[in-house]
Amino acid sequence: MHNLQQEVSLKSFNTFGFDVNCKGLIRIYSISDFQRFLNHSFKPFKILGGGSNILLTKNLNDYVVKNEIKGFDILEEDDHQLIVKVGAGEIWHQFVMWSLEHKLCGLENLALIPGTVGAAPMQNIGAYGVEQETAFLSLNAIHIETGESHTFSKEACHFGYRESVFKNIFKDQYFITHVTYCLLKGDQNLHTHYGAIQDVLNLKKIQKPSVFDIAEAVMDIRNSKLPNPKVIGNAGSFFKNPVISTIHYAKLKSQYPTMPNYPISCDAVKIPAAWLIEQTGFKGLIRNNIGVHKNQALVLVHYGNGDGNELLSLAKEIQNKVKTVFDIDISPEVNIW
Repeated sequence: MHNLQQEVSLKSFNTFGFDVNCKGLIRIYSISDFQRFLNHSFKPFKILGGGSNILLTKNLNDYVVKNEIKGFDILEEDDHQLIVKVGAGEIWHQFVMWSLEHKLCGLENLALIPGTVGAAPMQNIGAYGVEQETAFLSLNAIHIETGESHTFSKEACHFGYRESVFKNIFKDQYFITHVTYCLLKGDQNLHTHYGAIQDVLNLKKIQKPSVFDIAEAVMDIRNSKLPNPKVIGNAGSFFKNPVISTIHYAKLKSQYPTMPNYPISCDAVKIPAAWLIEQTGFKGLIRNNIGVHKNQALVLVHYGNGDGNELLSLAKEIQNKVKTVFDIDISPEVNIW
């Protein structure tokens, strides 16, 4: 197959920068590319997007399929909104910037999230009070076993907090080729209430923010907190923010009055995992080649020449400590290979 490279290091294909090999790397540029790939029966194989949400712990006896399907196809447009079908191999942040250039809103809070468009619905990416499902319409995917094409509506994806059917019941069963979003025109439904967005806007003396202002504020915040993976290996937030009962939160609040929280229903509260990790003393930890970032405890980092198992061991240690101290389970957001 013309897109096949044998015995390839994945060091440059994962943002942690761990140097592990795969059996072969196959780049997919179109639907027909993937269908030809299926006909060649390269098995076993794993599907790779931007490599920003994986932790590689060993050499893989698998082929790795790299999604490189690109393009923006405007399907519908009127005075209020625009519907665009995006290649799953497009870089997510470049899609956000494309939306801003077209004066569209809905994605501005999701600026600078690493990864590809195809990975966005898989884990229902979100940041600063917004998740991609807000603008999501549908996605197109190919069933790996049958080769048949399927369209999934928002309802069929069963989105949850960093969840979709593609992370559970349909895990490793589909290859996403395109994702369709509906974006609003102008500065509608802007979200400035979460995190430090409003603080940044106040600092800049912006009273009526545009989508550009929101995106710039988000990028300023992310750049101040998160390390550049080209400088220090990382996969962004390593853990999901846990959701606990209001009863459990009330008990903890009496012990930890400063514990932050974000109510999500009348009986459930989201707790920032970064706060929990920081309270247990891991923030800024450096252990040989790996550690916890000094500015953001949610980010586990690789300083170079390390091993994925070192980092996985540290992650488990953090989980155990948080469970012991707070009786809260925190789960990895990244996929572990």
